Amino acid sequence: MFDIYMTRLHEFTVILYALCVLLYFIDFLHNNRKANRAAFWLLSFVWVLQTLFLILYMFETGRFPVLTIFEGLYFYAWVLISLSLAINTLLRVDFTVFFTNIIGFIFMAIHTFAPVQFESTVLAGRLMSELLFIHITVAILSYGAFGLSFVFSLLYLIQYDLLKRKKWNSRLVRLSDLAKLEHMSYVLAVIGVPLLMISLILGVQWAYIKLPDMSWLDSKVVGSFLVLILYSIYLYLRVGKGFYGKKLAYWNAAAFLVVLINFFLFGKLSSFHFWDQ
Repeated sequence: MFDIYMTRLHEFTVILYALCVLLYFIDFLHNNRKANRAAFWLLSFVWVLQTLFLILYMFETGRFPVLTIFEGLYFYAWVLISLSLAINTLLRVDFTVFFTNIIGFIFMAIHTFAPVQFESTVLAGRLMSELLFIHITVAILSYGAFGLSFVFSLLYLIQYDLLKRKKWNSRLVRLSDLAKLEHMSYVLAVIGVPLLMISLILGVQWAYIKLPDMSWLDSKVVGSFLVLILYSIYLYLRVGKGFYGKKLAYWNAAAFLVVLINFFLFGKLSSFHFWDQ
């Protein structure tokens, strides 16, 4: 029973860490101080939980937790979080904090959902099912964000066309202004990209453990990473290159078309369609 409670606490910590990465990603793109502060305090809470787990483990085993690879993974994740908090407090190098926490999240997820660290095969199997559940849930949430982003881009294109043809009617007013439509489309893409990245990290770990003979050129794998790349390029064009308007809306629409292809077509062609597991 104690192992189950500890597992739940570790899973809760991973979820908090994922939310922290999302907030740091928003700050990375927009220099948003509110998001940075929220991420910092959330990461501090994660660090407190990890430190307590570390101390409890040391009392239980009577040694420093670095003698096995899984102990080393956890301690390494704790070190990365400690360093990122120190950097955020003393040096204010925010980009370094963001990328450090991506690495830290990867190692913490690997440690938390690695079934070989549990003596009970039932608990290990349940953990794998929960890892798959979290992976699917976060992936669907990211696809939902991309879907809404596409809707706003589509409304942008409709509004743009109405203005260009000077169709002054009630429909024009109800569609809202172009700047707001474009901003909402962008905000939803900002939310969707880190969610998909987190989902892929968890999905890769699940596939590596459960499907060791899986081909990494599988259509579902390639399609999912292609979606992440396309939306990352969308954000780069918006933030790095300062693109606005129709070109960005068309790119968003094309990226969402790949989302649909990946979800419906590649899922059927895949050799390990996850709903069949």
